[in-house]
Amino acid sequence: MSKALLNIFLNENSLLHQLFVTRNVNKLVRNYATRKRFYKNTGILRSEGKFEVTLDQRKLKTPKGNLFVVENEPLALAVATEWDAQKGNIIQSRMHLTTLCNTVIDNPNNLTKYDMVNYITNYLDTDTVLFQDVESDLSNLQEAEWDPVITWFNKRFDVNVVKSKQMDIPPVSQKDKTTLSKHLLSHNFATVCGFVYGVDTLKSVILTLACIERFLTPEKAVLLSRLEEEYQTGHWGRVEWAHDLNQQDLQSRLAAVVLFTYFNSQSSKLQSKATQ
Repeated sequence: MSKALLNIFLNENSLLHQLFVTRNVNKLVRNYATRKRFYKNTGILRSEGKFEVTLDQRKLKTPKGNLFVVENEPLALAVATEWDAQKGNIIQSRMHLTTLCNTVIDNPNNLTKYDMVNYITNYLDTDTVLFQDVESDLSNLQEAEWDPVITWFNKRFDVNVVKSKQMDIPPVSQKDKTTLSKHLLSHNFATVCGFVYGVDTLKSVILTLACIERFLTPEKAVLLSRLEEEYQTGHWGRVEWAHDLNQQDLQSRLAAVVLFTYFNSQSSKLQSKATQ
């Protein structure tokens, strides 16, 4: 390679560099996304009061190389089931429980429980269901579908968040944020990680907690998070495979959140009873 060509390649802004890097990144992504299943059987084993997942005789590890260990048997069985459901290829983007557990174990962003609770309470200021349309058919639909959830949320957590029909930020008082923070902080680190995953999935703290508290089903919560999109497709039509695939992916993610938070909450209760 000539010196001039080498300099062009080393320049990160050059098209040649970007093309080469893009091709290699895409290749890595494809290889990662289509990794072949290398194991026949999945299982779990108990070790020092916790549970590990096995792929044949190998112990499952996290992306950072840590041993994959969870606090309770049902969660370990659910993760093992996810791995067993992979057929010819391992598609980790669909393994939401595994992803949640990996995040808790590796904590790649070095977050504390307080960091995550602060993120959730501040997200309330831009919560999907608090921004509603001005007088229109969509506005009527939002009032019918979203308002009962907002009412439930205020009653359940003893707060007073209000919706807005303007583009400004709805007033969520510091008192309400503090009240909600106390509730969230009463949960363990893993459960709060699940809350964050749910909020990022639905773009709504209110819908996420309504689903986790079983006021809404995952299917209903996803539908409400996509209410405006569903309204628009009702008028303009829908691309069947695209809209359906997105909806199913969101439902799968949210269902994983519900299971994950339930298993970890139950684990905390059992540990608390054991120490009494």
